[in-house]
Amino acid sequence: MTSIIGTYECKVDTKGRVLVPASLKKQLPAMADGFVLKRSVFETCLELWPMAEWEKMMLKINKLNPFDKKVDTFIRAFMAGVKLVDIDDAGRLLIAKDLLQFGSITKEIVMASKVNIVEIWDKDLYEATLEPDDFDFGALAQEVMSNISFDE
Repeated sequence: MTSIIGTYECKVDTKGRVLVPASLKKQLPAMADGFVLKRSVFETCLELWPMAEWEKMMLKINKLNPFDKKVDTFIRAFMAGVKLVDIDDAGRLLIAKDLLQFGSITKEIVMASKVNIVEIWDKDLYEATLEPDDFDFGALAQEVMSNISFDE
């Protein structure tokens, strides 16, 4: 699994293009294979999936029963707005208008690593998620991580 590290502040131009920071580009595996850009499941942001990671997810999703109504509904929502994208020779990523609208993205964005993918956030929305009033990161970390074995 590829791990991507970092948080990068960028600007989106009027055509929806963003210059991907060089330090982030160096971490993105097999850029020639392209990427998938999609809506996040839980947040008002976008997800940039390296193609290899996307294909791993598709293998898992393809194992779901397409004749189960909940699965059908999930797949439709999960795949809504999915776009194949590339980083052009100038190092820019083009974000489609419907995805810009979904993410409430205007001009200033944050590209934030999320293990093996990159989230793309409107800067104000990203900062708001880091400081919610009803959020105790320590308690969440304990709940999520306390059952993991660190012996490996």
